Amino acid sequence: MEIIGSEKRTMGSGIYLIIDPSMDESILLNKLKLCLREKLAAVQIWDNFKDDQNIIELINKICEQCHAKNVPILVNNRWELLNSSLLDGVHFDVIPENYTQIKGSVIQPFISGLTCNNDLTHVEWASRNKLDYISFCSIFPSQTANSCEIVNFSTIHDTTRNYGLPIYLSGGIKPENIHQLDELKYTGIAVVSGVMSTNKPNESIRKYLEKLNKK
Repeated sequence: MEIIGSEKRTMGSGIYLIIDPSMDESILLNKLKLCLREKLAAVQIWDNFKDDQNIIELINKICEQCHAKNVPILVNNRWELLNSSLLDGVHFDVIPENYTQIKGSVIQPFISGLTCNNDLTHVEWASRNKLDYISFCSIFPSQTANSCEIVNFSTIHDTTRNYGLPIYLSGGIKPENIHQLDELKYTGIAVVSGVMSTNKPNESIRKYLEKLNKK
């Protein structure tokens, strides 16, 4: 197993791709390979594993593909997998009660992020605990982010004014509505179905990047 040591990969700007590990493995890995032809900020593995999966084996296959392009890989919620895989970090959907204990339990430096909504106490917690980034969900109505409330743009404005955290935006964002985000300052956008549900996901990413580059 690769040892990261005292250094950790860093997330970039642009597209933060979220993938579903319950997808057929060969289809998932082939689509990911296509996605990696384009520039990605990071990849997150959604916490949606199948009961009969060899989770560590699948995670490491994903990590090896992404690390070849120096793209960091995070897992959704399942921080305990950090010690037994090539993962670079964890994204929490809610504030973990035992974050100090988690940091002490993980044997290497890791990227950490948190989903935030209109409650700025979540942003304050992420800032106080020195998380690497936050993700606001949901920006627009979305089937894949249907558990998230719609985030007010004023909340994001307040965050950029008062906190130095990198911000990713998630939920219902498509190439045709990215222009509606022009008033916001953000590092990148998180996408799921807008890319992975297509047969040519690299072309979908390219369309997003073209719009982002015009921002």
